[in-house]
Amino acid sequence: MPAVFVLIWSTGFIVAKFGLPYAPPLTFLVLRYTFSIACFLVWIRFSRARWPQGRQQWLHLALTGVLMHAGYLGGVWVAVKGGMGSGLAALIVGLQPVLTALWLSWAGSPGSSSPLAAQAQVTSRQWVGLALGLGGLLLVVARKFGSGSEVTALTLGCAVFALFCITVGTLYQKHFVQPTDVRSANAIQLAAALLVTLPFSLMETEAIVWNAEFMGAMAWSVLALTLGGSSLLYLLIQRGAATSVTSLLYLVPPTTALMAWALFGETITLATVAGTALTALGVSLVVRPARLQAA
Repeated sequence: MPAVFVLIWSTGFIVAKFGLPYAPPLTFLVLRYTFSIACFLVWIRFSRARWPQGRQQWLHLALTGVLMHAGYLGGVWVAVKGGMGSGLAALIVGLQPVLTALWLSWAGSPGSSSPLAAQAQVTSRQWVGLALGLGGLLLVVARKFGSGSEVTALTLGCAVFALFCITVGTLYQKHFVQPTDVRSANAIQLAAALLVTLPFSLMETEAIVWNAEFMGAMAWSVLALTLGGSSLLYLLIQRGAATSVTSLLYLVPPTTALMAWALFGETITLATVAGTALTALGVSLVVRPARLQAA
């Protein structure tokens, strides 16, 4: 399941590159949410999947949907539409394990009233990893400033916003969302994301070009990324520890970079390789289990 998830999730940045030349980002996402909800409803109807019990669980699922679909996908797609490369966008949001470690460090601090206070504090080894990870990110991003429109205040801000949303959404879902059927849970999450994204999409003026590339990107987004990737992410969060799940997401940037190089000819420079390796080393120190440190 983790290996399949990483491969599917990595294609999300590639699909954005294929589909966004023919549609504005939020309009594309509104259509994606709508088609995905329709598919899930059909799936739920024929499989007789159960819906969550209680209004509180519906609200928790709706909030995670706003964060992990509307916030995360919206931020990434606007950044890519603005010119940010797929590899760099994947690298920024791939820092989620670092933010997760920061949150768990605060939640585990003495006197904290956080519901995650039982989690262990971040160790000195993990703080070293945090510094290395951020240093690697800066090494990659610094090269982009002043070299065109790929990194601007808008695109970088949207990518960081997406990183914040996926991190908070993952932690929130892990703690507050009770185990429920992945199909009905996804339908609720997507409906909430649709309601939030739709008003913003109405402000976009670019027209949709209905061609083979656009329809192919939409089909892959709905069938593989949402019905497949989002469902796998939900199951992984439901079954695993927060740091274990988020560590998988850091495998996405190098996979995406290779895909972007093969499909779009995006340059992989020495600085990109060094920055990615440095960040990978840093995140590995952050998420490495304590028993490996002792060994």
